[in-house]
Amino acid sequence: MIRLFTAVAIPPEIGQGLLSRQHGIEGARWRPLEAFHITLKFIGDVQEPVAAELDEALAEIAAPAFDLELTRAGHFGEGADIHAVWAGVEDSAPLRRLAKANESAARSVGLKPESRLYTPHVTLAYLKRASVQEVGAWIQTNNLLRSPAFPVDRFGLYSSWQTSEGSAYRLEREYPLG
Repeated sequence: MIRLFTAVAIPPEIGQGLLSRQHGIEGARWRPLEAFHITLKFIGDVQEPVAAELDEALAEIAAPAFDLELTRAGHFGEGADIHAVWAGVEDSAPLRRLAKANESAARSVGLKPESRLYTPHVTLAYLKRASVQEVGAWIQTNNLLRSPAFPVDRFGLYSSWQTSEGSAYRLEREYPLG
């Protein structure tokens, strides 16, 4: 079994600006620069033959390159259940089409459809029992976040596994756009 997802990597120069915002929430597990990405499709655990079929389906995606911007900050969960803080992504029709194409590729090899609404974001930290006041203050401080536009000319298939510091990711294959 291999745990997979597809994503757009955040360029290091954009990621540096996100690293500077990683403070102010006690106990937060801040993500390292190399982990910054915008998930297109979470796949989960699959057998290697299914992963190979998925790779072939993803390679068939034809989509143009486009630009993205990061904007605002937010969190997932409410009250005592807040479990992550993130940087948002400016609404982008090309990104939504790319995510939909990734969803279709996954379905074409028999994987389950995603039931959650697609919310593009870059996870900056995972939280456990974080102070609601600290999270609120962090969001207020970072809600005007805005990155320069950056080009998206590829997306990747990543594997994921747990380490003592949290999830680690490895790029398994890249797919060019344009």
